[in-house]
Amino acid sequence: MLLRGTDRAAFAVAFVARLRRAGLRVGITETDDLVRALAVSPPTSRTVLYWTARVSLVRRHDDLAVFDRVFATVFDDTPPLPLSRSALPPKSRENSVHVAVPGTGGETATEGEGLPWATLPAAVAADDESADDGLGLPELQPSALAALADVPFEELDQAQTEALGAALRAALTHWPQRRGRRHRTDPAGRRVALRPTIARARRTGWEAITVVRERPVPRPRRVVMLCDVSESMRAQAAAYLQLMRAFTTVADAEVFAFATRLTRLTVPLRHTSTREAIDQAGAAVDDRFGGTRIAGNITALLDSHHGDTVRGGVVIVASDGWDSDPPEAMAAAMARLRRRAYRVLWLNPRAGTPGWTPKVGGMAAALPFCDRLLPAATFTDLTEAVHHLRDLSRPASFRSSPAR
Repeated sequence: MLLRGTDRAAFAVAFVARLRRAGLRVGITETDDLVRALAVSPPTSRTVLYWTARVSLVRRHDDLAVFDRVFATVFDDTPPLPLSRSALPPKSRENSVHVAVPGTGGETATEGEGLPWATLPAAVAADDESADDGLGLPELQPSALAALADVPFEELDQAQTEALGAALRAALTHWPQRRGRRHRTDPAGRRVALRPTIARARRTGWEAITVVRERPVPRPRRVVMLCDVSESMRAQAAAYLQLMRAFTTVADAEVFAFATRLTRLTVPLRHTSTREAIDQAGAAVDDRFGGTRIAGNITALLDSHHGDTVRGGVVIVASDGWDSDPPEAMAAAMARLRRRAYRVLWLNPRAGTPGWTPKVGGMAAALPFCDRLLPAATFTDLTEAVHHLRDLSRPASFRSSPAR
């Protein structure tokens, strides 16, 4: 048996130190994995030791060459493996010494040793393929995305808007939750689980020595978004469509666009291709860049068969508040919406402007029924608005903050 009488931890640390000096990125977690693997399955041969160390320490296909070279240097009497024979001069190729490394095809496999798989080669895109990620999204560096996040929507082109929309979907990691009807056992739960407690009491003469507690399993809360696509929101419409697509693809959300009438965009925006989803959504909305009837469209949503999706959910209204309906109609519609919804958030692209106040008739009438009024003029504002969703799981802290 290899490494008989050897301190496994000291061996792992020394071997990892050699890998690090060779340029391989190996952390404490991988070192601990190797120590545990050697304890569970002591290596009986050089091949078993190779695969144990490789599975525990190598995380990237590009690191295999460095790992094989260091492993051969440590456990072979021959010179180290070259990184690539094709990179050597012709004379060096003829005089180079080939070192057989387990798993690379240089030795005969022994029955019962090794692993029944081989690492897949690195995928190389064809010359005629674009640099997109399969969804039609352009590649931008994180620094470029961070710089564009604070640029107003009207200064962004289509490619930049789509790239920032992909980053927005990646930032949507927390979703509001509600209490579900199902329960699961939890020692910190407040409710006593009767059936498991009685089942355990059968073993102790029907004395409930062990009390099993449970807690409700949380469920995702429904989110409904209404986006204004009228003429006054022309500059923000494309960016808000990216936010609506993030809600529909990451979670089960219902999204609507409205100008003079209401249009459901949940199905078109779920398309796998971003360009196709935006094109289908734009074709479905035939009244965009016209007038605005916010109160009438909210009432139409509550009166339709989609009105039940609002019940107990979070409603997000994205609009500048300019409405052709009278303020009395807006107040009545928002009062109905507030009674049915769990929370109401309003995204206004002008709310972050210094000195801005909600003096417009429609916005002033809707403000008393909103839990939060948030600015939404850049993708940074949209990302912060998305992060507000995590606060909805803490009702006490959310209710204590008034609307802006």
